[in-house]
Amino acid sequence: MAQAAAVAKPPPPPAKPKGRRHGSSTPRRLPYLLIAPAVLLMLGFIAYPVISVFYYSLQHYNPTKPWRDGFAGFDNFLHAFTEDPQFWDTLGFSAKWVFVEVGLQLLFGLALALIVNQTFVGRALGRALVFSPWAVSGVLTSVIWVLLYNSQTGITRYLADLGIGSYGTSWLSDTSTVFSAAIVADLWRGVPFFAILILADLQSVSKDLYEAAEVDGAGRVRQFLHITLPHLKDAIVLSTLLRMVWEFNNVDLLYTLTGGGPAGETTTLPLYVATTSVDAHDFGYASALTTVAFVILLFCSVLYLRLSKFGGDNK
Repeated sequence: MAQAAAVAKPPPPPAKPKGRRHGSSTPRRLPYLLIAPAVLLMLGFIAYPVISVFYYSLQHYNPTKPWRDGFAGFDNFLHAFTEDPQFWDTLGFSAKWVFVEVGLQLLFGLALALIVNQTFVGRALGRALVFSPWAVSGVLTSVIWVLLYNSQTGITRYLADLGIGSYGTSWLSDTSTVFSAAIVADLWRGVPFFAILILADLQSVSKDLYEAAEVDGAGRVRQFLHITLPHLKDAIVLSTLLRMVWEFNNVDLLYTLTGGGPAGETTTLPLYVATTSVDAHDFGYASALTTVAFVILLFCSVLYLRLSKFGGDNK
């Protein structure tokens, strides 16, 4: 019996290896090594250009006038704020452009999302048609609307045939109509962006909430104000912030559509930066203007997120 008990006794467990955590055979540095290529690419394509802009903003740098190149200090910034009236004109137009465009895009995008969220025949095709302009590039959008605004073959020609307006009218060359014409062209491309994001959030709202509201006697307006709108708060704040930044930096559409004209009526600050650097070759001053735009966008973004309490309780 003693011999049988001795044979049946299980062997002792193997000793744990020293210097390594139990159950972990992966080195601690392996995750960092795996993400290192992506981090290096981000530093190369994002951090380096940003640092370069900050550096050149403190320099006089114009390849066509190398004898003037050198350290400028804050001269470029002082020139922008005190001696360059076009800087203030373009900054004012940029603010006007962002306020009108983003406000109208949000309004129409919200209405469009509410419409395509309903159940109707051909809803899938309707959604595809509604969202298709967002897939079109800014330059191609500009070409489409340049053709539509053409005085010989565009909208104004057909309106003149109907007795509205006169032949040869060009909305893009008239200072009284160019802003509205550019607004409509960019609305066509920007409204689907809001509609897509808002529709995605609308589909996550529980139908039980609306059913309970109907039982309590709440109409459609009260349901929208107390159920739909609070639920869409974060989606609206995020989409509005993104469009504010994108519209402020809008260059492709305005450059192709109007070139900043007529008489500089549609020149935004980024478009002014583009012409200063590409046409005038004054890269130092253009970098200073870019730095100012960066600070303005950063300040407005932080302030907007604070005031809207993004990510907070919607109650």
